[in-house]
Amino acid sequence: MSGPGPAAAIEEGRLPGRVWFYSTYACNLACTYCLTESAPGVPRRALDGATIVDLTRQAAALGFTDVGITGGEPFLNPDLPAVLAEVASVLPTVVLSNGTLFNDARLVALRPLAGLPIRIQISLDADEPEVNDAARGPDNFAKVVKAIPRLLDAGIGVRVATTIDGTPDPDAMARLCELHRSLGVADEDHVVRPVVRRGRARVRGEGIGVTPADLPAELTITADGAFWSPFGPTVTAGVLDTDLLVTRTTNPLRVPAEALLRLVEARPRGEDARTGIR
Repeated sequence: MSGPGPAAAIEEGRLPGRVWFYSTYACNLACTYCLTESAPGVPRRALDGATIVDLTRQAAALGFTDVGITGGEPFLNPDLPAVLAEVASVLPTVVLSNGTLFNDARLVALRPLAGLPIRIQISLDADEPEVNDAARGPDNFAKVVKAIPRLLDAGIGVRVATTIDGTPDPDAMARLCELHRSLGVADEDHVVRPVVRRGRARVRGEGIGVTPADLPAELTITADGAFWSPFGPTVTAGVLDTDLLVTRTTNPLRVPAEALLRLVEARPRGEDARTGIR
């Protein structure tokens, strides 16, 4: 290892600064390309809020620079707004959501997040409801385009994430960009990524195959252990994939952080994030 630990490696750019937490694998949707086969009724594999907050504090002490919270659908947890407030008081935070659960009551609960360094990243795959909803579920489009401006009006930052199988159609992408701009989301807050052939997409034969060399080595914490990337702790045919497992130990966070760094340092030069997936 060429540096004394995670802090130096992060500062020097040898290790990404974001640490991810899979808050739950449960979801109110069952998207066709879901990495974790999330859906109503699946095993939750949940991290409780206290654990996420504790590990976030440890991450800051180790030199990590920001946090990502994903699922499943994190907002199925009614306590998530309070957890996010604590996490964002420690490190800047992005939380991934399908955007369908932001009713009046939840928006009220999110008000304390206004002004904090937190953004909600919402999935929106097409500018046409029937195209978007084919992969994500009925009425997904309508709920998302309603939620985004309401969140922005509440003072909460929003990003839009678009997942595409195959080569993007330039005209369709141009229309989608016009849509997210009209909703108040700037181009720099629009992320476009491919379907990754893991989880439900692998069963369906969709997406691109990946190896660790294709994925940023972003430390990812789940109830089952620590993984190489948020694209790592996937579920295929109901079974957790462990090919990108780093350690079963997650606490103290230094253990998986240093294990991941050793793996990163062992890679040949140039073998990092070749596909640019984020």
